[in-house]
Amino acid sequence: MARILGVEIPNEKKVKVALTYLYGIGPFLSQKIISGTNIDGEKRVKDLSEEELSRISTFIQQNFKIEGDLRKKISDDIKRLIEINSYRGIRHKLSLPVRGQRTRSNARTRKGPRKTVGVIRDKMARKALKQKQQEQGGK
Repeated sequence: MARILGVEIPNEKKVKVALTYLYGIGPFLSQKIISGTNIDGEKRVKDLSEEELSRISTFIQQNFKIEGDLRKKISDDIKRLIEINSYRGIRHKLSLPVRGQRTRSNARTRKGPRKTVGVIRDKMARKALKQKQQEQGGK
């Protein structure tokens, strides 16, 4: 497997598809990189020379933020939103949808599994549940 900027990309795939294995590079940027480096996008990664691989990596480093830098920038942006108490920051803090989606009937991915709220009338069952919750909180 070839390595570009510390990421293994599959040998059997075409270059235009293999570049999308890098975080922050999709099909559009992949095409832009290929045209910027004058490399055939239909070529397989295993057929690329060392010179072509280095050309790709230098082009990416000069023009785009990818992998760790991009992840850090995104997390810093979210931290900033939370810090300034913007609406979006509050939604991030509460683990609710940020972009205006409804939450009454959907948003299970963001909110997590449903938590049933109800009354336990049996004293022994209530005591057992309370004890179970304390054990989970202590772990």
